[in-house]
Amino acid sequence: MTTVLTIGVGAPLAQHLDAVSSATHLGVAALEAPGGLMARLEEAGQPEVLVLGTDVPLDRALGLAAQVDVWAIPLSVVLVGPSDPDLWVAAMRSGVRDVLGPDAGQDDVAAVLHRCGTVARARAEATRPVAGHGPGPDQGPDHRVVVVASAKGGVGKTTVSTNLAVGLARSGRGSTVIVDLDMQFGDVASALALAPEFTLPDTVNGAASSDPLVLKTFLTRHPSGLYVVAGSDSPAAGDAVTSAQVAQLIATLSTEFRYVVVDTAPGLSDHTLTVLEQATDLVLMSGADVPGVRGMRKELDVLQELALVPARRHLVLNMWDAAGALSTADIETTIGAPLDVVLPRAGAVALSTNTGVPLLQTGGRDAVTKGLQTLLGRFLPDAAPSRPGLLGRLRAGAR
Repeated sequence: MTTVLTIGVGAPLAQHLDAVSSATHLGVAALEAPGGLMARLEEAGQPEVLVLGTDVPLDRALGLAAQVDVWAIPLSVVLVGPSDPDLWVAAMRSGVRDVLGPDAGQDDVAAVLHRCGTVARARAEATRPVAGHGPGPDQGPDHRVVVVASAKGGVGKTTVSTNLAVGLARSGRGSTVIVDLDMQFGDVASALALAPEFTLPDTVNGAASSDPLVLKTFLTRHPSGLYVVAGSDSPAAGDAVTSAQVAQLIATLSTEFRYVVVDTAPGLSDHTLTVLEQATDLVLMSGADVPGVRGMRKELDVLQELALVPARRHLVLNMWDAAGALSTADIETTIGAPLDVVLPRAGAVALSTNTGVPLLQTGGRDAVTKGLQTLLGRFLPDAAPSRPGLLGRLRAGAR
């Protein structure tokens, strides 16, 4: 049974919560007691769900939800309020997992608690250290900074970045943020069908640059639970962002999120080199054409000379056609290393891009989605290895 702490919830809703959960009910005055919300959570035995009722002023409820998100507590926050699209947007940006109507029936309450409790338990499991592996008892989970790069544009880098980020966010293994580091023409927000209020320059200036709590309020929330640092809405504003500011932003995000995915501009800009200094993973991409493959080899050579290739490296070939002139064996010979993931050319990608719905959000069965799931599995600690399917047999035949 899901464990719940409620603050400022009315009697009818409290009765429904009691019927479907193990709930502790407190009034708003409890927030003013010594220790505030954190102390109340500890006294309640670290519940899985926190329900903030209508007696809690909306601004304060959203602020409390943002605090819980920043603290990285394995807890789902539910806000009681009307079915208002503006409220939903504000709630998601603050880290609220779900909104429950004040007149919700018992079935609706049970469904919300089931969803939120499942997510909270998954987060708790993801942050629990494994004996003999990973971080020690006083450390956080295994934080990853994943840089997605390519020598040339037009290889589907943003498509892969956004799908990977959405997949990580939906996995329940920890909080995830994606940073659009294409200073002039970044389109991560477009790929996710988002209309951000704030963009990259907003996150590296003012109080957001030094206060993680303030920074969190400048991020855009995707329905999957993913946080987004959207690209600049003008090339001039993006060019004003310095490498030092980017380094500080990534450092701050990497302490607040388990996964930081960085979508970079093509080539090796100063900003890309800066984030590679902090990267734990490099996803290096190429298209299945001769200039692209040679560009991947050159970029890999340069990064190796600069000692900027992280220990975890993932080589991804995109838009591969089995009937094309280049076989995967030819490509691997050119780059001097085996490919880790091969994504075929497919019409599903164009539809996904045009609608702003990543393939890993819809969970299709096409070959591209399966390839993206293979890439996602390389970042999940206990993902089972996938069995070779049609694409694997095609690759084997191409050799």
